Amino acid sequence: MKNTQTSDNTNKNPPQVKCPAVIRIGTRKSALAVAQATEVKNRLLGAFPEITQDQIILVKMDTTGDQIQDRHLAEIGGKGLFTKEIEEALAAGEIDMAVHSMKDMPDTLPEGQCIECILEREDPRDAFLSTKAKSIEDLPEGAVIGTSSVRRQSQLLKIRPDLKMVQFRGNVNTRLKKLENGDVDATLLAVAGLKRIDLASKITSELSPDVMLPAVAQGAIGVECLEDNEHILRVLEVINHQDSKYRVTAERGFLKALNGSCSTPIAALADFKEDGTLHLKTMLASVDGKIAHFAEREGDAEDAEAMGIDAGKEVLSKGKELIVA
Repeated sequence: MKNTQTSDNTNKNPPQVKCPAVIRIGTRKSALAVAQATEVKNRLLGAFPEITQDQIILVKMDTTGDQIQDRHLAEIGGKGLFTKEIEEALAAGEIDMAVHSMKDMPDTLPEGQCIECILEREDPRDAFLSTKAKSIEDLPEGAVIGTSSVRRQSQLLKIRPDLKMVQFRGNVNTRLKKLENGDVDATLLAVAGLKRIDLASKITSELSPDVMLPAVAQGAIGVECLEDNEHILRVLEVINHQDSKYRVTAERGFLKALNGSCSTPIAALADFKEDGTLHLKTMLASVDGKIAHFAEREGDAEDAEAMGIDAGKEVLSKGKELIVA
């Protein structure tokens, strides 16, 4: 997939910005979450050469979402279960910033907290993984797909209504083990996550967004901090990748307009065209894949959130009944 971002539009280190003597970064304990937090740490080390490895501490935490693996997220509280404990630690002053996979973030944040830093976005596409087929089309009749994503389920069933979906939670390595053991015939994971933990070799094929529109903000890492912590905000501004932030802002604007949950198939992808115009494609669908409403917008990057909200209003006017609380 063509990458139309600029190669590097992170902010340069202004001379007046100095990194704190110690920075505590909150993260989940999974290998992928730690890899993402380490990426933030490395960006900070690169931007502030006066600090050392020991001055940036990763504070690894268990979240409710990590602890409960046998039920769908919607049954136990939704996406916020992956962030609740970390955001509580941020509010209590136990950490200075929190690193998140932006696709796991609810559309609203706790009062007094914000995400003003987005790292340069990785590949947002979904990966198809199978030991039995090279593509979705090649899967045998009635093949079993392991996924806990209603977005993926909906788009898979639109292509292949004969496929059987089964609940598939756990970290990346757990899911890959289940696939290798033959528990399922195939699964879908984010390309970005597999790349970040050096498992891209496990990918059977990458799925075009025309086939599988990604989750909102998939492939993007966000850094959350307190709104009134001006020092940390200035530090994070240095490693923010503005093009990626515009893209994520447009997609999250769409999510915000829908006020949906992880029980609703919602997808969006924003990218820059060659002329610098921001293009956004969005989807609201039924879980069975029989209904899908799309909306697209193009405009100036500064209007990213408004574009997303407007697209959300359009699909809601067509399929409000598809929103699952």
